[in-house]
Amino acid sequence: MALSWRFSALADRHRALGSKLEDWSGMGTAWTYEKDMSEEHVAIRTKAGIMDVSGLKKVHLVGPHAIAVLDYITTRDMTKIYPGRSVYACMLNDRGHFTDDCIVYRTGPNSWMLVHGSGSGYEEIVKQAAGRNCAVLFDDDLHDLSLQGPLAVDYLAKHVPGIRDLKYFHHMQTTLFGAPVMISRTGYTGERGYEIFVRGQDAVMIWDRIVAEGREMGVIPCCFSVLDMLRVESYLLFYPYDNSQMYPFADQPPGDSLWELGLDFTVSPGKTGFRGAEEHARLKGKERFKIFGMLIDADGPADLGDEVYAEDRKVGVITCPSYSTLTKKSMAIARLDVDKAVQGVKLEVRGKNLNARAIAHTLTFDDPEKKKRTAVG
Repeated sequence: MALSWRFSALADRHRALGSKLEDWSGMGTAWTYEKDMSEEHVAIRTKAGIMDVSGLKKVHLVGPHAIAVLDYITTRDMTKIYPGRSVYACMLNDRGHFTDDCIVYRTGPNSWMLVHGSGSGYEEIVKQAAGRNCAVLFDDDLHDLSLQGPLAVDYLAKHVPGIRDLKYFHHMQTTLFGAPVMISRTGYTGERGYEIFVRGQDAVMIWDRIVAEGREMGVIPCCFSVLDMLRVESYLLFYPYDNSQMYPFADQPPGDSLWELGLDFTVSPGKTGFRGAEEHARLKGKERFKIFGMLIDADGPADLGDEVYAEDRKVGVITCPSYSTLTKKSMAIARLDVDKAVQGVKLEVRGKNLNARAIAHTLTFDDPEKKKRTAVG
């Protein structure tokens, strides 16, 4: 593992489950456990699983200018976000290219929290907040425990009054097992799920209680990498693994437009004036590739980086593969030439461990109408 500068209070719990705590975004993270990951995938799709996703970076912004900072560095209209609500947003550079994504939570009139991954979100906040009436606090004490799956609400309902009424992309300040927490109805699985933001001093206690009490319901600890299996089915991208930072163009610097990534929906209707807005608008219709799905004729997953061909011409690369033991389908997220990113186009996967026929397939594979994650009651 690289020299990590961020530490999860749950490190010993992960080691006990067989993790070697590989580095992600500066934190030792449980990429794998000593058990079949498909078991964890099935648990989240049919019951529930709990994951430590504390490697996500949590940044608080407080002050009357915080909304202006966030409105400039993200693609969303922050005036529409009220206390208790959150929104998924993207951040761009001056070239109009994607640099990070995030969820922005409004926690009070002048109080916000931005949660992002391994991109440059924090640096963008600090740069834009300089000289403004906005305090910025990077919070590594706050841990993020993600309880995901159809039974997650049933478990939490035993302990948190009103949890069934919490809407998708809303959050509440409450207590869990006597500890102060913020519970958000968000996640990275495509399932109905909740993120529990908790102080480091309470993280182990809450993890242990959920693991012990949830066992009877089928709730199990899940490693970070199971998210790859889930996100392929649910069309959830992961910077930089689906981006040109990982699969660079031969003659261009790294950077992808929202049109290419299929994330143009994150720009609020009519919004201008955010960083990269003019270039973002100019890049429409100039896509060099499209993020698209693939359905592969195989009894197992392809590999990261497997090449995609059509009529003996390379037309793309697989950025994240998955195989579901529930549906018996081999799927992938891929970067495809624009003319091949069309439902049903015949393709071929050529990789180290797999050569197979495939077709281009629209995303998402699982729950395309998002009925599970937005369910009421």
